[in-house]
Amino acid sequence: MEKVLEGKRVMVTGGTGSLGKPLVRRILSGDLGNPASVTVFSRDEGKHHQMKADWRNEASATNDIFYHNFEELLEFRLGDVRDYQALVPAVRNAEIIFHAAALKQVPSCEYFPYEAVRTNVEGANNLVRAIRSNDTPVEKVVGISTDKACKPVNVMGMSKAIQERVLLEGNIGQKDVDFTCVRYGNVVSSRGSALPFFRDQIKHGGPVTLTTREMTRFLITLEQAVDVVFDSLLHSKRGEILVPHLPAVRMEDVAHAMIGDRNIEVKEIGIRPGEKVHELMVSFEESARTVERRGTFRESYYAIAPILPEIHDGAVEEAAIAGEYSSHHEVMDFEGVVELLKESGFIEKVGKVA
Repeated sequence: MEKVLEGKRVMVTGGTGSLGKPLVRRILSGDLGNPASVTVFSRDEGKHHQMKADWRNEASATNDIFYHNFEELLEFRLGDVRDYQALVPAVRNAEIIFHAAALKQVPSCEYFPYEAVRTNVEGANNLVRAIRSNDTPVEKVVGISTDKACKPVNVMGMSKAIQERVLLEGNIGQKDVDFTCVRYGNVVSSRGSALPFFRDQIKHGGPVTLTTREMTRFLITLEQAVDVVFDSLLHSKRGEILVPHLPAVRMEDVAHAMIGDRNIEVKEIGIRPGEKVHELMVSFEESARTVERRGTFRESYYAIAPILPEIHDGAVEEAAIAGEYSSHHEVMDFEGVVELLKESGFIEKVGKVA
C-alpha cells in the first residue's frame, strides 16, 4: 500500500465531528504512513479538549493540557471555516487537507438555510481562496459530500451540491493542487442518523417512527466512510467525485431488525419537509461521465468526471452506468440487513420479525 501520508503535514477541518474523529484516528494509525503532524481545525474548544485528553489516554485533564499544543504530533487549531483569516495560517502548514467541516442536519438546515450556506458553501470557498491566494504547500484536498447533494431537495443537500462545485472549481489555475470529493450515503452511527434514533426509541419502549414504509437508504459505517476518503486520496483524479458501491436498505427492515422479538410498535408518521423516499448517488445527467474505479480499501467505485472541461484530462472512457444510481434499485433482503447491523454493532442478535 502506498504510504502517501508518510512525513506529510495533514489537516482535517471539522476534525472533532462524527467523521472527523475516526478519520483522525485512522490517519494517526499509520495506515497510509506516519504523518509529520495532524492538525484538527474546528470551532469547538470543548471537543478539542476532550479529543486531546482521549488521545493522551488521560481520563481527566486539567486546563493545561493545551500547553505545547504546536509541538505535538496531534495539534488543535481553533477556528471556523466561515472565517477566511482563520484558515490562512492553517493551510500554510498543510500539505494534505481533508475537508469535513459542515452543517449536515437536514431539519436545522431547513430552518436556518443561510447558516448552511455560510458553512457548507462559503466555508469551502474560503478554503479554496486561502490555498489559491497564498503561497501554500497544499498538494491535495479531499472534500466530504453526501448522497443528498445529488438532485437535492433540501437545503443541506443543495448547499453540499454547491460545495462540491466550489471545491472542484478550485482545480482551475492550480497545477500543483488536486481537489477531489467523495459522496456516500447515511453513516450508520453519525449524529442525526436514523439508527441511533431508532435505538433510543427502542430503549424507551417505542414506538419506532418511520416517515414512510417505502423509504430506502444507502448505509455505510464510519470506518467504511474513512476507507472511501482514503481511496479518494490514493486513486481519484483531480476534479472527480468518488462514489462507493453501497448496500441499500428499506428503513422498515432496519427498524424491525433492531426491534427483534420485542413487542414494540412501528409507527408511520409521514415524509418530513425536504426528505426523499429514495436517495441518489449518481444522477442520470452525471451517468454519462461516470466510470468504474478500483480502490485499495474498497474493491469498486463509481468516479464522476468533472463537469468543467478545463479540469477534465480529455480521456474518453465508456460510461459505467446508463442511468441513475438509486437506493431504490438493488435493495438488500432482511437477512442482509441483519448481518449489516451486526457488523456495525447495532444489534447482537435478532429474534423473529416484529
